[in-house]
Amino acid sequence: MIGVPAEIKPGENRVAATPDSVRELIAHGHEVVVEAGAGAGSSLSDDEYRAAGARLVEAGDAWAADLVLKVKEPQPSEIGYLRPGLVLFSYLHLAAYPEVARALLAAGVTAFAYETVQLGDRTLPLLAPMSEVAGRLAPQVGAHFLEKGQGGRGILMGGAPGVRPARVVVIGAGNVGWNAAWISQGMEAEVFLIDRDVDRLRLVDQIHRGRIMTLASNRGVVERSVRNADLVIGAVLVAGGRAPIVVTEEMVASMKDGAVIVDVAVDQGGCVATTHETSHDAPVYELHGVLHYAVGNIPAAVPHTSTYALTNVTIPYAVEIATKGPREAVAQDAALATGLNTAMGSLANAAVAEALGLEAADPSAILD
Repeated sequence: MIGVPAEIKPGENRVAATPDSVRELIAHGHEVVVEAGAGAGSSLSDDEYRAAGARLVEAGDAWAADLVLKVKEPQPSEIGYLRPGLVLFSYLHLAAYPEVARALLAAGVTAFAYETVQLGDRTLPLLAPMSEVAGRLAPQVGAHFLEKGQGGRGILMGGAPGVRPARVVVIGAGNVGWNAAWISQGMEAEVFLIDRDVDRLRLVDQIHRGRIMTLASNRGVVERSVRNADLVIGAVLVAGGRAPIVVTEEMVASMKDGAVIVDVAVDQGGCVATTHETSHDAPVYELHGVLHYAVGNIPAAVPHTSTYALTNVTIPYAVEIATKGPREAVAQDAALATGLNTAMGSLANAAVAEALGLEAADPSAILD
C-alpha cells in the first residue's frame, strides 16, 4: 500500500502525488491511500483523487502505508509516525536537518531522498524541476522586495529609459542559477552569473550571447560583485552535502542599504553566512541593512505548477520502489541507489554521511 499524507510544513502547499499519479500507481497493481485534503493547496480536490481510484483516509492511515510519498522532510509532529519497515520517498536534505537524520536512523526507516538521486552524468533528475521553479521564482521574489514599500531600495528590475536597471548577481550556474539569470535578464536587469565551472559559463554565454555577463568565481570577484549588487541570488549546490558559505558576513555588511538577498540554497544550509531559514508566512528579515529572503521551500509558492513538475519525475521511481521493493530497486537502478539515504539504522549516502560526520554503509549490504 502507498500512502500520501498532507504536507504540514509551514507554507507547504504541494502534494507528493496528483490524481494522474494515483492512476499510474494503481495501474501497476498498488493500492493508494491519500489523506483527505492533501491536494487542496495544489488545487486538487478529494473528488479528483477518488475518481482516480484513491481511498481517502486520515493522516495516521496514510503514514501506516508500506511506502509513504512526501514532498518535504518529516516535521517534528510527524516523527512519531516513523517505524521499522517504513519506506519513505521525499525531499530530505539531511545535511541541513540533522535532527531528521537522527530520527530516521533511530526508527530504522528506509528513506530515499529525491535530491540525491543522481544519474551517471551527475545530473539530479528529481531536484532539477524544483530547481528550475525556484530559479525562476527568485528574481520575481527579489523584484518584489526591492520595492520601497517592502523595505527595499525602490529599484525596478528593468529600470526605465535613461535610468539604469537593477544589478543582479547570481552565484552558481546550475539549474537554479541558470534559470534565475535567464529570468532576470528577461526582466531587463543587468545580470552577472558567477561560477567556478568555466565550461558551464561558456555554455551560458553561447546561449544568451552576452545578455548575461559571466564571471569565473574567486573571492575577489564575489566580494566586488556582492558589494555593488541590488539583488544577490545564492544558488550554490553540493549534492547531498551542506552548501558552502560563499558570501561572508563582511560581504553582506558591505552591501547597499535596501539591497536584497535570496538564498535559494538555504534548504541545504545556505550559501550566505547571514541567512537562516524563513517561511512563506514571514519570508524576510533585515540584517546589516540588507533584506534576506530564505524560504526553504520556495516552489511551494506556486504549488499547482510545482506539484505537477515534481510528480512528473518522481512517480516513475516510486513505481520502481513499490513494485520491486527497495532491495531489488536499488540493485537494478544505480541512480536510485544514490537516492537511498538511510536503511536499517545506517546511512547509505556518502555525501550525506560526510556532511553529518558519520560513516556511510554500502546500500546493497544494509538492504540484504
